[in-house]
Amino acid sequence: MPEEEKANLSARRMNGRLKENIGSVRLLFLLLLSLFCKAASEQIQYSIPEEMEKGSIVGNLAKDLGLSPGEIASRNLHVLSLDKKQYFTISADNGKLYVNDRIDREGICGETIFCLINFEVMAENPMNIFHVSITVQDINDNTPHFLTEDIRLEPSELTLPGHRFGLGYAEDSDVGMNSLQSYQLIPNQYFTLETREGEDGNKYAELVLSKQLDRESESSFHVIVMAVDGGKPARTGTAKIWVNVIDANDNPPVFARELYKVSLKENAPKGSSVVQVKATDRDEGSYGQISYSFSSIVKSDRQKFHLDSHDGTISVIETLDFEEADKYSVAVEAKDGGGLVAHCKVEIKIVDENDNAPEIIVVSLSSPLREDSASGTLVALINVKDRDSGENGNIVCHVLSNLPFQIVSTSNNYYKLLTDGTLDRENTPEYNITITATDKGNPPLSTLKTISVQISDINDNHPAFEKHSYTAYVPENNPSGASIFRVKASDRDLDRNAQITYSILKSNIEDLPLSSYVSINSETGIIYAQRSFDYEQFREFQLQVKAQDGGSSPLSSNVTVKVFVMDKNDNSPQILYPSNGVEGSALFEMIPRSADADYLVTKVVAVDADSGHNAWLSYHLLQATEPGLFTIGHHTGEIRTSRTFLERDAVKQRVIILVKDNGHPSLSATVTLNLVFAENFQEALPEMKNQSSGPDYQSDLQFYLVLALTLISFLFLLTVILAILMKLRKSGNPKFLQCFGPIPHSNNGIIFPPNYEEGTLPYSYQLCLSSESRIQEYAFPTTSVQTAENISFKNQSEAVLTAIEGNSLNCKMDKSDMVSSF
Repeated sequence: MPEEEKANLSARRMNGRLKENIGSVRLLFLLLLSLFCKAASEQIQYSIPEEMEKGSIVGNLAKDLGLSPGEIASRNLHVLSLDKKQYFTISADNGKLYVNDRIDREGICGETIFCLINFEVMAENPMNIFHVSITVQDINDNTPHFLTEDIRLEPSELTLPGHRFGLGYAEDSDVGMNSLQSYQLIPNQYFTLETREGEDGNKYAELVLSKQLDRESESSFHVIVMAVDGGKPARTGTAKIWVNVIDANDNPPVFARELYKVSLKENAPKGSSVVQVKATDRDEGSYGQISYSFSSIVKSDRQKFHLDSHDGTISVIETLDFEEADKYSVAVEAKDGGGLVAHCKVEIKIVDENDNAPEIIVVSLSSPLREDSASGTLVALINVKDRDSGENGNIVCHVLSNLPFQIVSTSNNYYKLLTDGTLDRENTPEYNITITATDKGNPPLSTLKTISVQISDINDNHPAFEKHSYTAYVPENNPSGASIFRVKASDRDLDRNAQITYSILKSNIEDLPLSSYVSINSETGIIYAQRSFDYEQFREFQLQVKAQDGGSSPLSSNVTVKVFVMDKNDNSPQILYPSNGVEGSALFEMIPRSADADYLVTKVVAVDADSGHNAWLSYHLLQATEPGLFTIGHHTGEIRTSRTFLERDAVKQRVIILVKDNGHPSLSATVTLNLVFAENFQEALPEMKNQSSGPDYQSDLQFYLVLALTLISFLFLLTVILAILMKLRKSGNPKFLQCFGPIPHSNNGIIFPPNYEEGTLPYSYQLCLSSESRIQEYAFPTTSVQTAENISFKNQSEAVLTAIEGNSLNCKMDKSDMVSSF
């Protein structure tokens, strides 16, 4: 073997040992770093071998978390499922961690030496999240195998001993001592085997020609190479090398570089050129024509790259994904026309692009949410992740729009959605919360996630009436049970909190219980009259109505309802003066014969219990003996003469007056007046007597005359007796006129309203006696109130006294004359 080649071989071996030492130091550093991170982050860590049976115990997680046996069930310890395969499960009974599925270290971690499975465990009441890291230890469950089990070599017979033939490397999915450790060659006379370690850490087998070939003695043969791992027991894989000796070609191809390193963006389009390998051959003709091919490439990689056999250009034929594989390693063979070959290695590093948007996963959600929830209440737990790396995988989350919510980061890409203000279901019964997750790539990518949260109702709104107060108008004489008004209240709450019940609290009616006047429908708010209202009894009253909702702590509101009773024309006019007799006969009014035109004869006074238009009275002359002799005031009721009295006119006049109100329909009353034209009472007396004895006159005049005479006679006798007694006691002393007090008289039973000042006014007279003259003398003083035009009389006795007073008479007559005059 030449000295230069030996030196190169020695140098390569030293590099291999140095890389092996560096790998050991790196592994030790990773172990120390994992221990440090465990202490810093307080993660629960376990270590298990791969391919454990399902149901195998990993560890007592509840005990390691410090949970007592009584807390295991109440805390509901469970593994969070975030759209990834769950290899472990937690027993709800004892809190132990068990294997839930087949764990293949090679399928999970590939060539990574230090294989970890990380997941989160959630405990409730209160909520805590624990991070669990499980180290999966490799077992020797994979056999080394060559990529090509039948390798064909075509060396020239001129190939000198010491020439190397690259066989590539055998793959072993295990790691550490369980991975490929060495190659062994079945002894033969031509070749020996050497093992080399590349920069990627893989061990390559090379056949070294130890004896020059002789095509004439042996043109073809095969040798067997074994790949051996370090497991106990060791596993081996074999490849058969077919050697076909060709004719002389003394210059093999030579690559410009043994190792090509390139970087390629993961979004490189199909057909993009990756790298061009170049080999040269000093031979001419067919021995100098070089063709390129992949000598060692994984089947999946062959589907992604294409090698041009003529110019050595490697191009992309399938979209690359950094998240699937971040690097590729291929071996290229250059073969000349004489069968000589050369090999180089191409390492392609994939550069990550920001081509993955963040992914938002809702772990838990509380909906509906009470509208009285305090600020900071947990609404949802969210996990956000990004498949990119570096800055492309760093994520920032926030809540869109001005909503009373905020998002807070916790740990390991977990976020809490919390309330950040007052909630009001009446204004917003549902919130559509849009969460934005944005990475820090260039340009950044964002993901939107909308979470719908319903707001549940509480009884926080009082019933509200449509108005601050109500006014209702009810016609009098309404039927009992009729609806008179309806109040309506609304409540912005829901369901039972918005079910309103109506009731009457109180009113200003005091004479009878409220229930005897009105009632209210508790569901509809309709107010019913329990009796017929009489406007003349009371004209208005007010109620206080209460509206109460059906919440567990009910809320209520009150409103005042004023009810006005509207008048109906249900009362006829009542004539106060002149009053009718017992059987409808009218009283007498005396008119002087000398009365001029427009002389006030009397005045008809009437009232109506109704009000408004229904109480506006009008007076009409319905019938008269001489229709043109009298007129009556339409609104005043004053009866006046329209002309002077003529000789042809009847002394006695009969007038019927109609009093009518203004209602619709109108009601009326009539009164009959007997008018006598006479200058004095003695002249009018015969007409009065004739009227009394007539069959049509049915007054009670005679009754009052008899009563008056009896009273006067009694008083006269009493006066005489008193005078005699005083004469006897005080004989010789002159006796002066003694007057007895006023004798009360009856007003025929008519009671005038206290505020009514029209009609005949009451008066009194005095009885005066003189003991010396022994003659009864009656003095008739004037009435207490007298007007020039308005003189009216209550009965015939008053008429006689008034007539005597009008003539200014001081009558002195004996008892017999007085009696005969009556």
